[in-house]
Amino acid sequence: MVGVLSGFAVIAVVIGVGYVLGRRGTLGEQGGEVLTRLAFTVAGPALLFTTLARADLSVLFSSRLLVTALSTAAVSGAFVAIGVLRRWEVGRTTIGALCSGYVNSGNLGIPIAAYVLGDASLVAPVLLFQVVLVTPVALTVLDLSGAGEKGTMGRRLLTPLRNPIAVGSLSGVVVSAAGWQLPGPLMNPLTLIGHMSVPAALLAFGMSLHGSAAPGRGRDRHPVLLSVALKSVGQPLVAWTLAAAVFGLRGAPLLDVVVTSALPAAQNLFTYAGRYRVAESLARESILLSTVVSVPVLVGVAAVLG
Repeated sequence: MVGVLSGFAVIAVVIGVGYVLGRRGTLGEQGGEVLTRLAFTVAGPALLFTTLARADLSVLFSSRLLVTALSTAAVSGAFVAIGVLRRWEVGRTTIGALCSGYVNSGNLGIPIAAYVLGDASLVAPVLLFQVVLVTPVALTVLDLSGAGEKGTMGRRLLTPLRNPIAVGSLSGVVVSAAGWQLPGPLMNPLTLIGHMSVPAALLAFGMSLHGSAAPGRGRDRHPVLLSVALKSVGQPLVAWTLAAAVFGLRGAPLLDVVVTSALPAAQNLFTYAGRYRVAESLARESILLSTVVSVPVLVGVAAVLG
């Protein structure tokens, strides 16, 4: 329980600082947009590259990760299906699907894994799965749907090779898979730049809250509530069912996958929405509400399975 509250406290403080900056206008009218661009084009790719370049890719092949992948696909697919039936545009549906199944495995998942699960490395497979597979696919969909740059079909099909987040992730995977040890003069500056990613994203998110309507009441009310329900309740329930009934996980492994799936939507999804200027209010409200709802959910899961 201490890990849950500690992780949320850190996030709340940084978002609060961002809100104050937005209210006071300290960084100017474009401050939030500049921070979003910084996180998306520079700091985020650097963080993903340095993280994945040092990662053990063997953790990608495990039953725990398979449970996470299947639960992510289930809730994201449910959102997409409803989005198609309701005729929501592709960009809006893509962001909503991400908010339904893309967990905050970094700045919140790591401390919770350390304090609740007893091992911060347990969140690594989810982090790798999301940045190696989910992120490139989702951003490519946004690019090809017209939310990104326009161009010839050949140019648009090569968007994964031009997207900063995807390039940073895939480059890190290549370095790790090849077993290369990059020299300090190269990795240290990238690591330093990467450290700006999380605070920049959280500050931009906090700044966006100033002047925003109460979550779950605006134009995106239905997709917001749907994504929050799928993320906060649907995904951990699906993960619990799959882990226990299909894969026969018990004890610590079961607690691991359920806690991981119960994490709220990641803050960097707002960075993606802001970068493509699509469904920004949906991302902001879904992240905020799922973060609030996940507190009692995580405490309950830890109490029942811990």
